[in-house]
Order: sequence, then structure tokens, then C-alpha cells
Amino acid sequence: MTKTMAAILGGNPDKAHLGEMARIAAALERMAPPPATAPDFGVSDAYVWQADPDALRPVDRVNRIDLSLLLGIDRSRDTLLANTRQFAAGFAANNALLWGARGMGKSSLVKAIHGAVVGEGHPLKIVEVQREDLPSIGRLLELLRSASERFVLFCDDLSFSHDDQHYKSLKAVLDGGIAGRPENVVLYATSNRRHLMPRDMIENERSSAINPGEAVEEKVSLSDRFGLWLGFHPCDQDEYLAMIQGYCDAHSVEIDADTLRAEAIEWQATRGARSGRVAWQYFTDLAGRRGVTLT
Repeated sequence: MTKTMAAILGGNPDKAHLGEMARIAAALERMAPPPATAPDFGVSDAYVWQADPDALRPVDRVNRIDLSLLLGIDRSRDTLLANTRQFAAGFAANNALLWGARGMGKSSLVKAIHGAVVGEGHPLKIVEVQREDLPSIGRLLELLRSASERFVLFCDDLSFSHDDQHYKSLKAVLDGGIAGRPENVVLYATSNRRHLMPRDMIENERSSAINPGEAVEEKVSLSDRFGLWLGFHPCDQDEYLAMIQGYCDAHSVEIDADTLRAEAIEWQATRGARSGRVAWQYFTDLAGRRGVTLT
């Protein structure tokens, strides 16, 4: 430290200069947080990644519903459950992109499947990563690489705008770069967009590019790097009513079938859509009116 200071100050620093440099160095060290260390993963099955400063925060109670209550998405449920089971058992598995209609249970499915697999006795961990923290994901991967546990990285509502460069950071998880993606990490992401960016932006770049095929290839091909594409589509009226009835049965809420049907249809008409989210919102209102506490 002293030799470096001497070089900076021309080789002949006095004590005053050395004292000033020492104070500056100490201040810089205080400003730069120490690198994150892996927590005790036995504390929780779920964590949230926080960047700046880097840290994995345990989640005491995950906000999720039972897997059996997610109706109308059987194929996606079975495919993702099988993929998660084989990953938790120590075998190879694919990254998964859950895309499609709003409110149809994409994020709920990820959390429910994690809960189901943990309930089967697998010590699987889930780590939620916010889209705005994607630039720090390389540091997270290095933190998890040396751990003995297996991790599902979960990025909810993932999408990118025209000038958004965060998608480049995501490639560290999907491709892994020269070091490769840690074998104990898999990524599950949800998005309303199949290609993770608005269709009009894709068309605009194609129309204004010298080579239309290459103009959007880098961004559009990002979704191709997910081994599983699971599509979610709007539910029909029978599925919507079945979802509500399933919630009523699970929480012991009794209501006449004709009344339930009339109220539920009126509720979805005021929302202008049918989905699992709308079904849950109606049921929440119904449970409140019946004096039932949802836990």
C-alpha cells in the first residue's frame, strides 16, 4: 500500500499525504460492499436474489396454491412437473419458458410445482430473480455453482423493450458462456410474449433493416434457447367455473350451484375476460362475503 502511494505521489510522499491517501482508501473500501457469500440453504426452500449489495434473502413462506387447484393447464403442468422432478433427482433438465395469456397460472404453476416436488422429499430450492437484476445474474451463478443443492431460478413476467440490453445477461443462464451453466441450476421464466419482445418492435426492426432476417435474430432467438416452451391460452366458461368450484371445495365455501354460476359469469363480464386470476378474484370476494379466511 505504501509503495503504491509513493508511486502515485512521485516517490516522496510526506506523512500528511500518506494519511490522506489512507483515509481515501478506507472510504473506498467502505463504499464497495464485500462479495456475497452463500447462505445456509437449510434455512429455507425459497430465496430472493437481491443485487447491490448482492445477497440471497430467505423466504419464510412462499405465496402459492396447491397444484391440484390449477385447472385447464394439464399438459403444461405435467410437462413442467416431469422436467422438475428429473432435475431435482440429479438428472439433466431443460430451461422452461411459460408464455401466453395473462392470469392463466404461469407463475402460480412454477411455485406450485416447486412446492409439490419439495413435498415429495427432494431438497430443491427456488430463487426468484427480478428482471431489473439480470445484469447481476453472473455473480449469482458463481455463488450457486459451488453449492451442493439444486436450484430453480425463477424470473416472473419477463419481457424486453426495443432498447433493453438486459436480455444479453440472460444468456449467461441459458448458454452459460465459456464456463457453462452450472449443472445444479435451471431457469424457469414466465412471459406474456412468446419471443419476449413486442411483435410490433420485431416488425419495425425487420422493415427498417438492411437484412431483415438478421435484424431481430439475436433478440428473437433468445426464446429459442429455452428447451421447453409451454403455452397458456384463455380458458372457456366451463373451465372458469370449474376453477371457482375447486376453490370452494378446497376452502369449504358452500354456495348454491345456480347462484355460483350467475355471480361468477357476471363477475367475469365486468372484467371483460375469463382466466384463473379472475376466478380467484371472484372467489376471494365470495369467501369474504361468507366470512371465510383464506390462509
